[in-house]
Amino acid sequence: MKSLKRRRIHDRIMVGLLCVSTIAVLLPLVIIMVHVFIEGFSALSYEFFTEELGSPSRAIQNRPTGLVHTIIGTIVVDSLALIIAVPFGIGAGMMLSEYPEHALNPTLRIMNDTLNGIPAILKGLFVFVLIVKPMGTFSGVAGSVALSVVMLPIIARTTESALQSIPWTIREAGLALGLPRWRVVLSTVIPAAKTGLITGVLLAFARAVGEAAPLLFTSFGNNYLPNNWWGFIFNPTDTLPQRLYSLAISPYEQWHGMGWAAAIVLFGIVIITFIIARFLTRDTLQYKQ
Repeated sequence: MKSLKRRRIHDRIMVGLLCVSTIAVLLPLVIIMVHVFIEGFSALSYEFFTEELGSPSRAIQNRPTGLVHTIIGTIVVDSLALIIAVPFGIGAGMMLSEYPEHALNPTLRIMNDTLNGIPAILKGLFVFVLIVKPMGTFSGVAGSVALSVVMLPIIARTTESALQSIPWTIREAGLALGLPRWRVVLSTVIPAAKTGLITGVLLAFARAVGEAAPLLFTSFGNNYLPNNWWGFIFNPTDTLPQRLYSLAISPYEQWHGMGWAAAIVLFGIVIITFIIARFLTRDTLQYKQ
């Protein structure tokens, strides 16, 4: 009886420590979100989502201003970054997980770890030399490439972990049917690891969506809507992280409130992305349960 009672006490102590640890992790996030909403909610308006920022004279004259061009630019730049990074990141993760005996793997692993540790601003400088200087202009596509470089090592590492969690017997079953190795990976292993792959993409997206430093050297920013839709791709493009920074250091009080509102919209984009990903993995989670 004493032994059973002692184990129950130890169990309750450990559960209590886990609860305290969970609260310690969530509390800073809650404080940040509450503070951002308090500071920026008053700046959210119809004009905020329909008007462009324009020149500083608008703020001085208290004319309607907004960040519609920034919100659209963020969606375009981040979407292009995902389109670029996901195939290459998942491909690198497949190489690391499914072909460990390949001669390129040691070099690939070292380069992936090194790329993951390089500061984001250096990745922006790399894309500046690679794309911006040859094009002769800043552009949304350059910003997308910079963010994709931020995403690549994270997607590759999480893909490797997700694929390694799939039992080897699934691969053996496909190989026993006479399927080539690449077909087994694509048709059986990848679908089985869908939840882990999407989680990895989300982690990479969450890391890149808040990066402002690499965008300073690539997409640069713009206070106005472009004349046509491809202006978001081939011309200087505004994004929420970069605009949030510039609004925060501006001398105009109205722009300070818009900066907090931009942070709310950035929160919203991340939350909506996670909800969509949760919906996409719903069938997989129900099947596992």
